[in-house]
Amino acid sequence: MSERRARRAHPCAMIATRAFVRPIALACFVLVLVTSGGPAESADVWPSLSNDWSLHGQTTVIWQGYGPIYSPYQGPNSLSGGGEGRETVTATAFIGRRLWTGGEFYFNPELAQGFGLADTLGLGGFSNGEAEKAGTTFPKIRAQRYFFRQTFGLGGEVETINDGPNQIAGKRDIDRITLTVGRFAIGDIFDANTYAHDPRADFMNWALWSSAAYDYPADLPGFTRGAVVELNQKSWALRAGVFQVPTAPDSDTLVFNTGGAVAELEGRGSINGQPGAVRFGAFLNRGNTGSYQQALSIVSANPAQNINDVMAAIRGQHLKYGFYVNVEQAVTADVGVFGRVSWNDGQNEILSFTDIDRSLSSGVSLKGRIWNRPNDIIGLAAAINGLSSAHKDFLAAGGLGLLIGDGALNYGAEKIVEAYYAINLYRAAMLTFDYQFVGNPAYNADRGPVSIFAIRFHDEF
Repeated sequence: MSERRARRAHPCAMIATRAFVRPIALACFVLVLVTSGGPAESADVWPSLSNDWSLHGQTTVIWQGYGPIYSPYQGPNSLSGGGEGRETVTATAFIGRRLWTGGEFYFNPELAQGFGLADTLGLGGFSNGEAEKAGTTFPKIRAQRYFFRQTFGLGGEVETINDGPNQIAGKRDIDRITLTVGRFAIGDIFDANTYAHDPRADFMNWALWSSAAYDYPADLPGFTRGAVVELNQKSWALRAGVFQVPTAPDSDTLVFNTGGAVAELEGRGSINGQPGAVRFGAFLNRGNTGSYQQALSIVSANPAQNINDVMAAIRGQHLKYGFYVNVEQAVTADVGVFGRVSWNDGQNEILSFTDIDRSLSSGVSLKGRIWNRPNDIIGLAAAINGLSSAHKDFLAAGGLGLLIGDGALNYGAEKIVEAYYAINLYRAAMLTFDYQFVGNPAYNADRGPVSIFAIRFHDEF
């Protein structure tokens, strides 16, 4: 049994989560108020160290829940038909040190607690981007990021860098080569988007803040180890990386004898004086996975066999490849639009991210200047997720994916709409009210739809 499913099976998980998360959530909220100095305080949170250090933090508390849904049958990886509510809490320190000219080291210890709905199961486009597959009943601290960054300036025009999380104040050449080596999230560098990329601050659904069909290499909390090289110019950038992948689906152990690679070309420009960008990425992973079609063929020849046992037995080194296109464009200073399309070949098991083989998403972000709330944000977006034919047949035969598996399947594209209103409380503190509608949850027209409501508090300091 995997670590994540073992946690899910613990009979005290729900009680303990409710008993411990709420006090910790309150404590984090009070800590933020104290360290930030409250709404009227404008001084820096941290004492000044030196120009060679960067020290920041964040805390995010999310409660998410839904009511009863139509559920004629229930599988091991299904959303509960009776509805539920769950909380997640994270608190992160962003520590950076300049070692020499162009050389920097960063360390991000993070405390996390809580679970996503159904222990982060039951949806391809999962509803909470803070919900780890390695959710915990009790607080757990991990060294989520530790990486070295070396920037080689190529001369020419210079830009100013402000102090921020994993960013040390200073100047750098716009034309540059950057090398990053260590442990980090692939989304820290690839598939960026101004309007939909941070579930702590904007859209929370996995199919909206990422190119969802990119099965990016990661352990259960969403991080990997690897190396990235980036060439940046004023109007474009080219970046590529190689990374560790898990030993098998649902594994928290990363290995180097298999791996993943991605390359991304980014073009930047403007329309009517407003900035925009297009990013095209191509990826290839090699991991210990099973073939959907092979598992189906074996079970077809001997129906007495369990398809999930067969899949586990036939795993070997297989490739998964695909692409994504990511577009963003400011319409005015307060309005921006974005869209993503992503695809993978869908022949072998998903290894790291989520059960999506094709995804299309689009949305709009609006700041509240016109109603005299310039730091408030409204977001509205939609996504459609799909599966390959072999993946559909595997689930219909009772197969289980990373996040989904109802034991049967009446296939329909998973359709998601998310809307949020983020209220600026003071400085960087935001209180967000979020609603998501999911039709055909886990691609199953026999179940749902489900309406998911959330409240999120987030602060950076």
